[in-house]
Amino acid sequence: MPYYESVFIARPDISAAQVEALTETFKSIVGETGGNVTKTEYWGLRNLTYRIKKNRKGHYSLLNLDAPAAAVKELERNMGINEDVLRYVTIKVDELEEGPSIMMRSKGQREERGRREDRFGREDRFGRDRDRDRDDRGRRDRDDREPREGREPRESRAAQNEAEGDA
Repeated sequence: MPYYESVFIARPDISAAQVEALTETFKSIVGETGGNVTKTEYWGLRNLTYRIKKNRKGHYSLLNLDAPAAAVKELERNMGINEDVLRYVTIKVDELEEGPSIMMRSKGQREERGRREDRFGREDRFGRDRDRDRDDRGRRDRDDREPREGREPRESRAAQNEAEGDA
């Protein structure tokens, strides 16, 4: 059978115990239709990137599925009907993750993957040379530019007014 990962976001005004009960309901739906839920994870109450149905937060939960397409279709139908579910997404994957998902790993483990050291041993998230990013990259101010050929340098309005007043 194919493998799927399904994540749903539940309303923030329900409790974590109610989210677990909701997850158990979804597990039983998958089980009844011939599938198997290999792993469930509750990611907690997290901030949403943008408001969904006037909510700024939501309970996130993950289900790893080993199920036929009909079971996934029935699961998504029930998620769409349930008023406690704000959003859901199900994707097909080649294989299921054995250990904890990236959301459940400690923050230190996640940061280690993206860190690199520059030539002086300093860490930078994307391996950029921090000194190069801070300097002005060889740019000159407008006042320091040399005038183009065939043009006289412009004088400021104050200097023009002063010259007219003297004449």
